[in-house]
Order: sequence, then structure tokens, then C-alpha cells
Amino acid sequence: MKVRPLGDRVVIKRIEVEETTKSGIVIPGAAKEKPQEAEVVAVGPGGMINGKEVKMEVKVGDRVLFSKYAGNEVKVDGAEYTILKQDDILAVLE
Repeated sequence: MKVRPLGDRVVIKRIEVEETTKSGIVIPGAAKEKPQEAEVVAVGPGGMINGKEVKMEVKVGDRVLFSKYAGNEVKVDGAEYTILKQDDILAVLE
């Protein structure tokens, strides 16, 4: 099943980064905060949103940083995604 966002929405998948302390101890995902870095999986069409023209500035495959508490988490076919507005994306990583 594919997820197709509407309007100015973007579907992202968080990128899990394994973190290791200086002494070599690996910190498991449950013991740290969720990452704010993600890959864009799908992008809405943009267009007229609340009377303003919205141009989509991200594209599928972009790596982005997003606001800590932004969006809604959803599970589709066993995979976890976050759907958020383009405004909640802080930066594109190049």
C-alpha cells in the first residue's frame, strides 16, 4: 500500500542512527530520544492552501531535519511513518 499525502503534507521515515559513547557502549534506541532526521517518502501536490499558494520545496529522497513534536505518527504495512506539514521541516540536509 502506498501513502499519498494531500495538500502541503509530507510523509517521512525517521532515520535511526546507532549511537556509541566514547568508551564504546552502544546506546539502544529505547534509551534515547527519537531522531529528528528523516528521509522524505512522499510529497503532497501543494497548491492553494487556505488562500495562499504553497510550493513544495522538498522531494522524495531528501534527508530533512524536522521539529521535535511535529506531525502524526502512522503505521502502514508494519512500517512507521510521520505525516507532517512542509512548514514543520526545518532544513534539507545536503
